[in-house]
Amino acid sequence: MSCKQRHVLISVSFSNSCSYLPICKLFFLRVTEDWTHVGRVEPTEDLQLTFALKQQNVKLLEETLKQVSDPDSAQYGKHLSLDEVSSLVRPSLLTQKVVHHWLQSHGIRNCLTVHTQDFLQCTMTAEVAETLLPGSRFHRYTRDGQSVVRSSAPYSVHDDVHQHLDFVGGLHRFPAKRQEVIKEQRLSKAGIHLGVTPAILRARYNLTSTDVGKAHNNSQAVAQFLEQYYHPADLAEFMSIYGRSFQHLSQVDRVVGTQGGGKAGLEASLDIEYIMSTGANIPTWVFTNPGDSGAGCKHLGKGQNSFRPSFPASSPYVTTVGGTSFKNPFKVTYEVTDYISGGGFSNIFKMPDYQVSAVTGYLKTVATTLPPQSYFNVSGRAYPDIAALSDNYWVVINRVPVPWVSGTSASTPVVGGMLSLINDQRLLKGLPVLGFLNPLLYKLKGQALFDVTEGCHASCLDEQVQGNGFCAAPSWDPVTGWGTPNYPALLAALLVD
Repeated sequence: MSCKQRHVLISVSFSNSCSYLPICKLFFLRVTEDWTHVGRVEPTEDLQLTFALKQQNVKLLEETLKQVSDPDSAQYGKHLSLDEVSSLVRPSLLTQKVVHHWLQSHGIRNCLTVHTQDFLQCTMTAEVAETLLPGSRFHRYTRDGQSVVRSSAPYSVHDDVHQHLDFVGGLHRFPAKRQEVIKEQRLSKAGIHLGVTPAILRARYNLTSTDVGKAHNNSQAVAQFLEQYYHPADLAEFMSIYGRSFQHLSQVDRVVGTQGGGKAGLEASLDIEYIMSTGANIPTWVFTNPGDSGAGCKHLGKGQNSFRPSFPASSPYVTTVGGTSFKNPFKVTYEVTDYISGGGFSNIFKMPDYQVSAVTGYLKTVATTLPPQSYFNVSGRAYPDIAALSDNYWVVINRVPVPWVSGTSASTPVVGGMLSLINDQRLLKGLPVLGFLNPLLYKLKGQALFDVTEGCHASCLDEQVQGNGFCAAPSWDPVTGWGTPNYPALLAALLVD
């Protein structure tokens, strides 16, 4: 998924002499020009803040994840249940007691938690929040009809509480801006397709009309993070137009959270319609609360820039999907890089062991054509891991078919739907679901995937890189990963016990 990332200036404090300490870092809000400052909020206005409590056994959790995800491990596929994860990471009783007492001492009792009890979402007035978090000052900002409340100043917490919290959410980060791309519709000749639909995807990735879900105990899910919502009527209309050739479901199985009103969002509609048409006939859940930015660009000042990795795409614990286009946009041809495909190297997470060999090979192969190393962290987690078509999709939104929609918000649900179909076949054979795919994906070394070797994605418009980020190359690359799925071959490779 893709969004414009928020700029923050970070100052690290090492002082232990005062009674209040920052939580790791002080974040100074820097509002870019697309947000408008409205003014201070009223003291009595309600706010929602999220408190992340310190988890236990994080290293053990990480090691367990490696073991159950590594096909060479005896623990492969022995996934933990939610209860088992919860018992492993649940904050200590002392941490829970300290944080709850701290909140209740300020009159805060309206809080929701999760099964693992490591997050609290609490409602309080702005006045209470500013007392709870010294230094914070809450203001309202608007953009394109969207309104948010954020603190314009850094916050701190009492040192007795500081050691029990990882962070407080809802103060500084702004909602990401979806860079939706709708290209001008072009005329076509007879016999040439007018854009990507479920039928085009099935033709390119070799799915037949019988490649649909059959297992009774399978499901898939979509998380909506951009405050966008799908409309059930749009999904039904989409399936009636584009799903006639294969068995499918026309409604979501369950919505977790609150579906907003108003017009449907393009991002949300795209996600739901394409995961349910690729992972066809599989019950789907929607969780309501995602980079179409190429390598991204961070302006360091005085004419200096660097690439800006996106999150959570750069997390080593997710399978990240890049984007491609047909070489000929009107025919089912081989694929090339879509210039908006997100990719690069994390500045936060180190390169995980499972991808070291692949990434090292890429860096050696294209050493003479790489961007300057001042633009990226050569030792960081590299992404994406895989790719799919992300250009020129048809989407039904507000009951109207809309053409030429582009973004990795299209390619991601397509890959997700195919993995759901593979899980379906694994369940029918009595095998566990795939779980975290990356260790196995990198062991395949591109097997069962169409390698994408042409094109570069976008980045900083400056004299050094002139708008180009990384470029595709044989085998793995930080634009399209290992390539795009050849479904029958990928199914065969991933159906092995």
